[in-house]
Amino acid sequence: MKLHRRDFIKSAGVAAGALLFTHCANTRFLLNGQKKANSMILTFKPYLLQLKHAFNLAQSSRTTTPIMLVKIDFNGFTGYGEASMPPYLGESHETVAKFLAKTDLSQFPDPFRLDDILDYIDGIEENNRAAKASIDMALHDLIGKITNQPLYNIWGINPQNTPLTSFTIGMDTPEIVQQKTLEAAPFKILKVKLGRNNDKELIETIRAVTDKPIVVDVNQGWTDKKLALDMIHWLNEKNVLFVEQPMPKEMIDEMAWLTQNSPLPTFADEAFQRKSDIVKFKGVYSGINIKLMKSTGLREAHQMIIIARALGMKVMIGCMTETSCAVSAAAQLSAWADFADLDGNLLITNDIYDGVKVIDGKITLNNLPGIGVKALQPDFFD
Repeated sequence: MKLHRRDFIKSAGVAAGALLFTHCANTRFLLNGQKKANSMILTFKPYLLQLKHAFNLAQSSRTTTPIMLVKIDFNGFTGYGEASMPPYLGESHETVAKFLAKTDLSQFPDPFRLDDILDYIDGIEENNRAAKASIDMALHDLIGKITNQPLYNIWGINPQNTPLTSFTIGMDTPEIVQQKTLEAAPFKILKVKLGRNNDKELIETIRAVTDKPIVVDVNQGWTDKKLALDMIHWLNEKNVLFVEQPMPKEMIDEMAWLTQNSPLPTFADEAFQRKSDIVKFKGVYSGINIKLMKSTGLREAHQMIIIARALGMKVMIGCMTETSCAVSAAAQLSAWADFADLDGNLLITNDIYDGVKVIDGKITLNNLPGIGVKALQPDFFD
């Protein structure tokens, strides 16, 4: 989807009581304590994702990711949502539960008042982006189910235009890296985490077993712009397609110089969060990596695509470690992206939804209404 500048769209409660919450409790919250006729009922419950392999980054490592699963019921329909909380977002089970407990959807007559509802949600607290995304997601799912249409149909998106998705190969020993690479045989593009002192060794380890295109995510791991440029020139000879967040987000001038001189596109991830951030990064990065947990959900992610296109920037749709719920929601927008990194649900062992599939490396949408998911444990919230 290409937009000219003239098409640029300008973009620049009361809780029932305190929610007692512990990390391992089976917490359930029903808005205002009881179900009302013709009222949206919000329910949420914590969950802990288990990773197939340790998730090793330039500055951290983890084997689990906390998430909050959400549903909104309305007149016999149920919409599902999710908040994923990797450490760098600064959210937790406790903060998301506190935010959701403040949410009063009973003041709105139906989920179709999307702008009014999401403006209200955004105003409850300044941050809490993942918590906001979970509600946004559930509302979009609800609207799709009420109208019996997939979101991509509602937005006029051709589902055949979805891109290939990359599959992440985390940092590890050479033996494990090659094992992970071989396990990723069905995927056409690999994503590699860099930013330590063995970046070339890691790429060469993968190149010893495959010549597939690679995209790299440095997670702010390079701090010298000239060394970063030398590394990008080397990567360009290794069939690498682009470099994501090569330098710390605070190093804006250095990053602009790097992008100007780089033979490969550069993408911002940690550097930007909301749509208001995009304009200031024109010329600093070649493109942006949009994630629902940063953008507060599908509504703003959609707006981000429009803004980025108007500024001549590339678009990537990414994800955190998530279930098929959040990944399927993001996939609804993927046909409008240049690149996709939607493998978060494939990196876990305890997904409780069935949704979008990757077939021969390509994101493949189904015809289920809403965000396109089925709950594998319908009684999870009981």
